[in-house]
Amino acid sequence: MTAATCRRWRDTEEFDAELADLPPAARWREWLLRVEAAIFASASPVARQALVRLVGRSCKFDDLIADLREELRGRPYDLAFVAGGYALRTKTRFAPAIKVAHPRRAGEGADLTRTENFVLTAIAYLQPVTRGEISRLAGREISRDVIASLKRHGLIDGAIRAPEPGAPFAYVTTQKFLDAFGFGTLRDLPDLERLEAEGLLDRGRAEGELDGALGLVDPETDEGVSGAELDDVEDY
Repeated sequence: MTAATCRRWRDTEEFDAELADLPPAARWREWLLRVEAAIFASASPVARQALVRLVGRSCKFDDLIADLREELRGRPYDLAFVAGGYALRTKTRFAPAIKVAHPRRAGEGADLTRTENFVLTAIAYLQPVTRGEISRLAGREISRDVIASLKRHGLIDGAIRAPEPGAPFAYVTTQKFLDAFGFGTLRDLPDLERLEAEGLLDRGRAEGELDGALGLVDPETDEGVSGAELDDVEDY
Protein backbone atom coordinates (compact mmCIF):
# COMPACT_ATOMS: atom_id res chain seq x y z
CA MET A 1 0.00 0.00 0.00
CA THR A 2 1.49 3.34 -1.03
CA ALA A 3 1.79 6.33 1.31
CA ALA A 4 -0.84 8.24 -0.69
CA THR A 5 -3.26 5.30 -0.44
CA CYS A 6 -2.62 5.09 3.30
CA ARG A 7 -3.41 8.80 3.70
CA ARG A 8 -6.64 8.49 1.73
CA TRP A 9 -7.67 5.46 3.78
CA ARG A 10 -6.86 7.23 7.05
CA ASP A 11 -8.78 10.36 6.01
CA THR A 12 -11.81 8.25 5.12
CA GLU A 13 -11.62 6.34 8.39
CA GLU A 14 -11.41 9.58 10.39
CA PHE A 15 -14.25 11.32 8.53
CA ASP A 16 -17.30 11.61 10.78
CA ALA A 17 -20.39 11.36 8.60
CA GLU A 18 -22.80 10.78 11.47
CA LEU A 19 -21.99 13.89 13.58
CA ALA A 20 -23.79 12.27 16.49
CA ASP A 21 -22.33 14.76 18.98
CA LEU A 22 -24.21 17.68 17.35
CA PRO A 23 -27.83 18.62 18.06
CA PRO A 24 -30.21 17.70 15.20
CA ALA A 25 -30.50 21.21 13.72
CA ALA A 26 -26.73 21.80 13.71
CA ARG A 27 -26.14 18.31 12.28
CA TRP A 28 -28.56 18.93 9.42
CA ARG A 29 -26.92 22.28 8.70
CA GLU A 30 -23.45 20.75 8.60
CA TRP A 31 -24.62 17.99 6.26
CA LEU A 32 -26.15 20.59 3.97
CA LEU A 33 -22.96 22.66 3.89
CA ARG A 34 -20.83 19.59 3.22
CA VAL A 35 -22.94 18.62 0.22
CA GLU A 36 -22.90 22.17 -1.15
CA ALA A 37 -19.12 22.43 -0.70
CA ALA A 38 -18.51 19.13 -2.48
CA ILE A 39 -20.65 20.19 -5.45
CA PHE A 40 -19.09 23.67 -5.53
CA ALA A 41 -15.57 22.24 -5.59
CA SER A 42 -16.20 19.89 -8.50
CA ALA A 43 -15.73 20.83 -12.15
CA SER A 44 -18.20 18.13 -13.18
CA PRO A 45 -21.54 16.88 -11.80
CA VAL A 46 -21.16 14.92 -8.55
CA ALA A 47 -22.87 11.54 -8.35
CA ARG A 48 -25.51 11.02 -5.68
CA GLN A 49 -23.63 8.06 -4.22
CA ALA A 50 -20.57 10.24 -3.64
CA LEU A 51 -22.62 12.86 -1.79
CA VAL A 52 -24.46 10.32 0.34
CA ARG A 53 -21.11 9.34 1.87
CA LEU A 54 -20.87 12.85 3.38
CA VAL A 55 -23.97 12.48 5.56
CA GLY A 56 -25.18 10.13 8.27
CA ARG A 57 -27.28 7.03 7.73
CA SER A 58 -30.28 8.74 9.30
CA CYS A 59 -30.17 11.62 6.80
CA LYS A 60 -33.06 11.76 4.34
CA PHE A 61 -30.93 12.78 1.40
CA ASP A 62 -33.75 13.88 -0.91
CA ASP A 63 -35.04 16.21 1.83
CA LEU A 64 -31.52 17.60 2.23
CA ILE A 65 -31.29 18.31 -1.50
CA ALA A 66 -34.71 19.99 -1.39
CA ASP A 67 -33.54 22.23 1.47
CA LEU A 68 -30.35 23.11 -0.42
CA ARG A 69 -32.36 24.08 -3.50
CA GLU A 70 -34.59 26.25 -1.35
CA GLU A 71 -31.58 27.93 0.26
CA LEU A 72 -30.17 28.76 -3.17
CA ARG A 73 -33.44 30.29 -4.34
CA GLY A 74 -32.25 33.88 -3.85
CA ARG A 75 -28.81 33.31 -5.36
CA PRO A 76 -27.78 33.70 -9.02
CA TYR A 77 -27.37 29.95 -9.45
CA ASP A 78 -29.41 26.78 -8.92
CA LEU A 79 -28.69 23.20 -7.96
CA ALA A 80 -29.32 21.08 -11.05
CA PHE A 81 -29.32 17.34 -11.68
CA VAL A 82 -27.34 16.89 -14.90
CA ALA A 83 -25.42 14.02 -16.50
CA GLY A 84 -26.31 11.70 -13.64
CA GLY A 85 -25.07 14.00 -10.88
CA TYR A 86 -25.56 17.31 -9.09
CA ALA A 87 -24.00 20.60 -10.24
CA LEU A 88 -24.42 24.33 -9.70
CA ARG A 89 -25.71 26.18 -12.75
CA THR A 90 -26.06 29.92 -13.11
CA LYS A 91 -29.56 31.17 -13.82
CA THR A 92 -30.40 32.02 -17.41
CA ARG A 93 -31.23 35.65 -16.72
CA PHE A 94 -27.61 36.30 -15.71
CA ALA A 95 -26.24 35.05 -19.04
CA PRO A 96 -25.71 38.57 -20.51
CA ALA A 97 -23.76 39.70 -17.44
CA ILE A 98 -21.61 36.56 -17.49
CA LYS A 99 -20.81 37.01 -21.16
CA VAL A 100 -19.74 40.63 -20.59
CA ALA A 101 -17.55 39.70 -17.62
CA HIS A 102 -16.10 36.60 -19.28
CA PRO A 103 -15.97 37.14 -23.07
CA ARG A 104 -14.88 34.12 -25.03
CA ARG A 105 -11.15 34.12 -25.68
CA ALA A 106 -9.99 33.84 -29.28
CA GLY A 107 -9.71 30.23 -30.37
CA GLU A 108 -11.64 28.89 -27.38
CA GLY A 109 -13.89 26.35 -29.04
CA ALA A 110 -15.80 26.55 -32.30
CA ASP A 111 -19.49 27.06 -32.99
CA LEU A 112 -21.49 24.05 -34.08
CA THR A 113 -22.88 24.42 -37.57
CA ARG A 114 -26.55 23.86 -38.34
CA THR A 115 -25.71 20.49 -39.83
CA GLU A 116 -23.80 19.53 -36.68
CA ASN A 117 -26.74 20.68 -34.56
CA PHE A 118 -29.07 18.53 -36.65
CA VAL A 119 -26.82 15.48 -36.47
CA LEU A 120 -26.33 15.86 -32.70
CA THR A 121 -30.08 16.04 -32.14
CA ALA A 122 -30.72 13.06 -34.41
CA ILE A 123 -28.17 11.01 -32.48
CA ALA A 124 -29.65 12.11 -29.15
CA TYR A 125 -33.11 10.83 -30.14
CA LEU A 126 -32.28 7.83 -32.30
CA GLN A 127 -29.14 6.42 -30.68
CA PRO A 128 -27.47 4.16 -31.45
CA VAL A 129 -27.68 5.40 -35.04
CA THR A 130 -25.35 5.20 -38.04
CA ARG A 131 -24.20 8.01 -40.30
CA GLY A 132 -26.15 6.41 -43.14
CA GLU A 133 -29.38 6.45 -41.14
CA ILE A 134 -28.84 10.12 -40.27
CA SER A 135 -28.20 10.87 -43.95
CA ARG A 136 -31.49 9.23 -44.92
CA LEU A 137 -33.28 11.28 -42.26
CA ALA A 138 -31.66 14.48 -43.55
CA GLY A 139 -32.39 13.63 -47.16
CA ARG A 140 -28.75 14.22 -48.11
CA GLU A 141 -25.30 12.84 -47.36
CA ILE A 142 -23.91 13.64 -43.92
CA SER A 143 -20.12 13.77 -44.20
CA ARG A 144 -17.63 12.02 -41.96
CA ASP A 145 -16.23 15.46 -41.13
CA VAL A 146 -19.46 16.36 -39.31
CA ILE A 147 -19.24 13.22 -37.19
CA ALA A 148 -15.55 13.85 -36.51
CA SER A 149 -16.27 17.41 -35.37
CA LEU A 150 -18.90 16.27 -32.86
CA LYS A 151 -16.50 13.63 -31.57
CA ARG A 152 -13.79 16.28 -31.10
CA HIS A 153 -16.24 18.29 -29.02
CA GLY A 154 -16.76 15.16 -26.90
CA LEU A 155 -20.53 15.23 -27.52
CA ILE A 156 -20.82 11.85 -29.29
CA ASP A 157 -18.95 8.58 -29.52
CA GLY A 158 -19.02 5.49 -31.70
CA ALA A 159 -20.42 2.86 -29.35
CA ILE A 160 -21.00 -0.29 -31.41
CA ARG A 161 -20.85 -1.68 -34.90
CA ALA A 162 -24.26 -1.84 -36.56
CA PRO A 163 -25.32 -5.31 -37.84
CA GLU A 164 -25.45 -4.27 -41.49
CA PRO A 165 -23.11 -4.51 -44.52
CA GLY A 166 -19.77 -2.89 -43.76
CA ALA A 167 -20.52 -2.91 -40.01
CA PRO A 168 -20.59 0.91 -39.70
CA PHE A 169 -20.29 2.59 -36.34
CA ALA A 170 -23.53 3.42 -34.55
CA TYR A 171 -23.21 6.67 -32.59
CA VAL A 172 -24.45 7.69 -29.15
CA THR A 173 -24.28 10.86 -27.08
CA THR A 174 -21.89 11.18 -24.13
CA GLN A 175 -22.04 12.35 -20.54
CA LYS A 176 -20.56 15.64 -21.75
CA PHE A 177 -23.62 16.09 -23.98
CA LEU A 178 -25.92 15.72 -20.98
CA ASP A 179 -23.81 18.14 -18.96
CA ALA A 180 -23.56 20.74 -21.75
CA PHE A 181 -27.31 20.85 -22.37
CA GLY A 182 -28.46 20.45 -18.78
CA PHE A 183 -30.10 17.02 -18.97
CA GLY A 184 -29.99 14.69 -15.98
CA THR A 185 -30.51 11.65 -18.20
CA LEU A 186 -31.65 11.00 -21.77
CA ARG A 187 -35.17 10.61 -20.38
CA ASP A 188 -35.16 14.39 -19.91
CA LEU A 189 -35.04 15.05 -23.67
CA PRO A 190 -38.11 16.90 -25.03
CA ASP A 191 -40.96 14.52 -25.79
CA LEU A 192 -40.17 12.38 -28.84
CA GLU A 193 -43.79 11.44 -29.50
CA ARG A 194 -44.67 15.12 -29.82
CA LEU A 195 -41.89 15.65 -32.34
CA GLU A 196 -43.06 12.64 -34.34
CA ALA A 197 -46.66 13.87 -34.25
CA GLU A 198 -45.49 17.23 -35.60
CA GLY A 199 -43.60 15.47 -38.39
CA LEU A 200 -40.19 16.65 -37.25
CA LEU A 201 -38.69 13.17 -37.52
CA ASP A 202 -39.96 12.42 -41.03
CA ARG A 203 -37.24 11.25 -43.38
CA GLY A 204 -35.89 14.01 -45.60
CA ARG A 205 -37.40 16.94 -43.70
CA ALA A 206 -35.37 20.15 -43.59
CA GLU A 207 -32.62 20.11 -40.99
CA GLY A 208 -33.83 23.30 -39.36
CA GLU A 209 -36.97 21.56 -38.09
CA LEU A 210 -35.22 18.93 -36.01
CA ASP A 211 -32.20 20.86 -34.79
CA GLY A 212 -34.49 23.22 -32.88
CA ALA A 213 -35.79 20.40 -30.70
CA LEU A 214 -33.02 20.79 -28.13
CA GLY A 215 -32.74 24.55 -28.43
CA LEU A 216 -29.53 24.19 -30.41
CA VAL A 217 -30.46 27.01 -32.78
CA ASP A 218 -31.08 30.59 -31.72
CA PRO A 219 -34.65 31.33 -32.90
CA GLU A 220 -33.86 35.03 -33.29
CA THR A 221 -30.71 34.71 -35.39
CA ASP A 222 -31.40 31.26 -36.90
CA GLU A 223 -27.78 30.41 -36.09
CA GLY A 224 -26.25 27.50 -34.24
CA VAL A 225 -24.93 27.81 -30.70
CA SER A 226 -21.71 26.35 -29.39
CA GLY A 227 -20.94 24.05 -26.52
CA ALA A 228 -18.41 26.61 -25.32
CA GLU A 229 -21.09 29.29 -25.15
CA LEU A 230 -23.41 26.98 -23.24
CA ASP A 231 -20.65 26.24 -20.75
CA ASP A 232 -19.97 29.95 -20.28
CA VAL A 233 -23.62 30.59 -19.50
CA GLU A 234 -24.59 27.61 -17.39
CA ASP A 235 -21.55 26.40 -15.46
CA TYR A 236 -20.96 27.96 -12.08
